[in-house]
Amino acid sequence: MEKKHVIMTALFGLVFLSNPLFAQKVLMEKPATERAKMQTQRMATTLKLDSAQTGKVEKINLTYAQKLDPIMLGNGSRMFKLKAVRALQSEKEAELKQVLSQEQFNQFKQQQQERKDEIRKNRRS
Repeated sequence: MEKKHVIMTALFGLVFLSNPLFAQKVLMEKPATERAKMQTQRMATTLKLDSAQTGKVEKINLTYAQKLDPIMLGNGSRMFKLKAVRALQSEKEAELKQVLSQEQFNQFKQQQQERKDEIRKNRRS
């Protein structure tokens, strides 16, 4: 079962990093519960979360995935959506910081930055 999760996480990561804009659109078409579950699985694997952390992170991811839906599906301007998403990300990071160790949180932030850099790189090319 663990091997299956690793394979699924690797495939998800490959698809996600190969074309971030496409992946983001496809991910937003999935229900919040499914997106949160996928994100939790990825975080559990890459950050080596224990079972207690995984449960707490799953709740946080679900809460913020549900809060994200009305923003992304709404009629607001792109700038409004960007500001709202950034505010949600800040709130989420504050909650995650309470659950993750300092090392895990630093690794989480590093992974976020790598994804941002990859998106910027793909936009330019």
